[in-house]
Amino acid sequence: MENSMLKVSNLDFSYHQIIALQDINLDVKKGEIISLIGANGAGKTTLLKILSALLIQQKGKIFFKGEDISDSDSIQRVKLGISQVPEGRGLFDILSVEDNLTLGAYLRDDSDIKDDIDRIYTLFPVLKEKRNHYAGTLSGGQQQMLSVGRALMSRPELLLLDEPSMGLAPIIVEDIFEVLENLRKEGTTIFLVEQNAYLALSISDRAYVLENGEIVMSGDSKDLIDDDRVKEAYLGI
Repeated sequence: MENSMLKVSNLDFSYHQIIALQDINLDVKKGEIISLIGANGAGKTTLLKILSALLIQQKGKIFFKGEDISDSDSIQRVKLGISQVPEGRGLFDILSVEDNLTLGAYLRDDSDIKDDIDRIYTLFPVLKEKRNHYAGTLSGGQQQMLSVGRALMSRPELLLLDEPSMGLAPIIVEDIFEVLENLRKEGTTIFLVEQNAYLALSISDRAYVLENGEIVMSGDSKDLIDDDRVKEAYLGI
């Protein structure tokens, strides 16, 4: 498990009698961007919720930096260094941009929170302009930037993202994914769930393909993007 940031072993999950995930095995190494692609209903969001302890697996183990965290709760995982940008953003609409960012650091008690808010404003300058606006009044792209910024306020070592490009204009998506690449350069490990397979494979080092709750392919992203099966099923080629 050397150099492994996240390792999932033989994981299963079912909603009552409906199998959502079966025998999931994956490995995310420190400093990588790993993407998980698949159709709607494949189980991608379910897996992210399990990684954040919003759902609990029925079988299997989850390791973070070599430590078994299978039984830890969501607060413990944030403290360990795992943070998620959820699908739908999950912002507090009636709070300001800055209040949302501050809440992202709710488990911290250090004196650097203000510096980290300034860092988010450097990553996303429009948020500084809107710092006193209610989050619910922002555009979709600005809300996604705020959701990413709020997740970064806990200073995660592993950032989980669920469909960050969904419903956004291409130029906004480009800006957000440029930030993700810069975060990786700064040392943040990223696990990206993304329905836009071409975009996901273009930015990631390696990828897993999830179909009907099972991982059916994995490998270097540059190889998968040229794979005929991936082209036909996910790239529309």
